Amino acid sequence: MDISEHPLPHRSRSWCFYFVFFAAVVPLWSSIPLAWIFAIISLPDHKWASYTTLGRSLFFVSCCEVIFSIYHYYLVRCVSGPSPYGPGDPDEIQVAYIRLLKAGLAHLPEDGGDIETLLVDRPASPAETILQLESHDPRAIDFRHSLRTWFCKVPWSSIKLLEIQKWLYWAMFNAELPPLEHLPDERRRALDDALDLLQKRLGCKIEEGSNSNIIPMRLTIDRTTIVWRPFTLYALIGSINWGLRILYTNLWNVHHGHSNGIEYLLSMPDDWDPTNSPRPVVFLHGLGLGLLQYHGVIAHLLEQFPDRPILVPLQPQISQDFFHPHFLNPPSRHEMADRLAGLLSALGWVSLDIKADKDRESEEEDEVASSLMENSQRGITLLSHSNGSYTHAWMLKGYPEIIGRSCFVDPVTFCSWEGDVCYNFLYRPCKTGIELLMRYFVGTELGVANLLQRHFCWTSNSLWFEEIPNARDPHKTLFLLGGKDDIVHSERVKRYLTSHGVRKNLWYDSEGRHGQALMRGGAGLKEILRWLSEDEQ
Repeated sequence: MDISEHPLPHRSRSWCFYFVFFAAVVPLWSSIPLAWIFAIISLPDHKWASYTTLGRSLFFVSCCEVIFSIYHYYLVRCVSGPSPYGPGDPDEIQVAYIRLLKAGLAHLPEDGGDIETLLVDRPASPAETILQLESHDPRAIDFRHSLRTWFCKVPWSSIKLLEIQKWLYWAMFNAELPPLEHLPDERRRALDDALDLLQKRLGCKIEEGSNSNIIPMRLTIDRTTIVWRPFTLYALIGSINWGLRILYTNLWNVHHGHSNGIEYLLSMPDDWDPTNSPRPVVFLHGLGLGLLQYHGVIAHLLEQFPDRPILVPLQPQISQDFFHPHFLNPPSRHEMADRLAGLLSALGWVSLDIKADKDRESEEEDEVASSLMENSQRGITLLSHSNGSYTHAWMLKGYPEIIGRSCFVDPVTFCSWEGDVCYNFLYRPCKTGIELLMRYFVGTELGVANLLQRHFCWTSNSLWFEEIPNARDPHKTLFLLGGKDDIVHSERVKRYLTSHGVRKNLWYDSEGRHGQALMRGGAGLKEILRWLSEDEQ
């Protein structure tokens, strides 16, 4: 049967949805209009002056909420405009587009076989040619099924040519499709060529015309969805994260520093030796509440591995750190990769450019340089969770030589070209409590919405298997997935990885939720700590 024609199954709202809605969302959402009402009725005739201490405190907080809500509205208007990113690099986009069209073309056994050409110990990009597939070809059916996710998973036959062209034009040029007759010749040719290749991969011609009921997901040009939240919530989160930084300093002698646009926490053992000691660990956290959300795993790293440096780059843009000066200025792929690589080099953990000088005066100097190169190539251990896997991907694309080991937990970077992460996190109607929690408390937050809906680059954020050094080596690479992940389509990611030969280094919990692998006492965190402890030298 053609699964691309199956309509989405009907989902009813669960009791948990209503519990979260009335117990958490409504109180927080209504606090701002209530603050306005209280402030307005308290101002005439200085009525607030007759209040008790508690009443005056509430009046002060209400005034703060009123002022903050006005400023928040101003910021929402600022980030709701056009994306600051223009069209990406045409060559990079073309390569990425061809690469996604070839994904799934090779007849790779889902149990781990890999018939692609190997180069050393890494698979080359697929050598398949994009030929016209038959409509009934399983590869075409599967591709239609995954592509329709970008159209909110409507039956494939309901998607018409104009909607496909709108989606393609956005993916290529990060812009709204103008009338076709007004397109510059160069862009029209590029669009037609992309459409021709797409139809071959789909195994069918796309029906002419338009269906006004079908709206493609175009993340960076769609209207931003940002829901207000109170000043007191931001203040509470900021205070707790500030307190945790103090706690880390007092308990584990963690240094809170800044370097070249990166704010970070650093634990540095006095007796650590870059030659013989275990590799440094860099933890890239995901969307949420920053240290408050990831305190458990950070504390475990600091407790379990006092013998190696631990670096945690702080990312205010995705941590609801409203009062941070860079809250609404997320770095681009190249900026973040260059900054982080520069910090690692400044710490003496890696060497970015060690070359033999043509004017070496002695053979001894050559031996020293060779030794330094060998030591620098040990690299670091990079551990990422969820949205942190995007930065992980940027580092692998830009500086693969300094990444000695990689651990991906609930990665959103794999198969992101299929649209499931985008749909599940930002477009899917909420029906369960966990979906509502993710949407209201994370997805519609100002900083997160600004990052994902105005600064997202699908070519930069998509990581391909062949871009991971030693991807099949259980000692060098580890993947952790949860079968009931509400954001990542774990079954498809699992199939993508296993079809490329990943076996022993894939940890899959069929009942695992997003983030569950990092929970204290959980099997996932134990597996991560076990894998990290393997790096003794």
